[in-house]
Amino acid sequence: MPRRQSPHVLSARLRDDLPIDFDRYPFDIPAVRDIETIQFHPNVTFLVGENGSGKSTVLEALAKSLGFGAEGGTRGVRHETTESVSSLHEVLRVARGVPFPRDAYFLRAESFFNVATYMDDIPEAWPSYGGKSLHRQSHGESFLAVLQHKLRGNGIYLFDEPEAALSPARQLAALRLFHRLVEDRSQLIIATHSPILLAYPHARIFRFGPYGIEETAFEDTEHFALTRDFLNHHERRVKDLLSDVD
Repeated sequence: MPRRQSPHVLSARLRDDLPIDFDRYPFDIPAVRDIETIQFHPNVTFLVGENGSGKSTVLEALAKSLGFGAEGGTRGVRHETTESVSSLHEVLRVARGVPFPRDAYFLRAESFFNVATYMDDIPEAWPSYGGKSLHRQSHGESFLAVLQHKLRGNGIYLFDEPEAALSPARQLAALRLFHRLVEDRSQLIIATHSPILLAYPHARIFRFGPYGIEETAFEDTEHFALTRDFLNHHERRVKDLLSDVD
């Protein structure tokens, strides 16, 4: 069983002392309306849901509230190539635990290329990423370089779809690296579609859906059910999927 610890981040909810237009993005997303229900696990919390369900939007707002740039990296990285950040962080109240974490990182799959480009212009920072330019590694290798070398433990780590660049075997490797960080008193908050990552034991899983946010078990996630069904009946499922295609 993973080590129990005091969480670095306790919870997040919408502030009740500021006006919010719930007909305006992102507050018109059901899960965003319901984020006061998020109580983070001291070890690992997963945010799951369909595309557009709001999980990455909430993770981005949490990251901004904790002092990260929207595109990721350490809290000292302020490289941003777009102004598409939602206003959610402006009305998000985040309760933090003590002691404060020694380390912190936000890894966002869709903008990691921009962060890697920024870091490549700072060669003195390369040793903390394994001593090699991130752009001279494959996408998956650079992700693992962050997990293996950059993250020092006793930290708060946010990951937005880290499986995007990882093969199934590398996802298993990432799961082991996640556990190493947890054993070193870290807290992880992860938005993911990966049933492999979701299998981390004793994690708290929040499902983002059309009726808001609800806590669920790994075996009750759509990710687990669909993957198990497809692997057990793949020939029939592929035949059914392709039968009506012109």
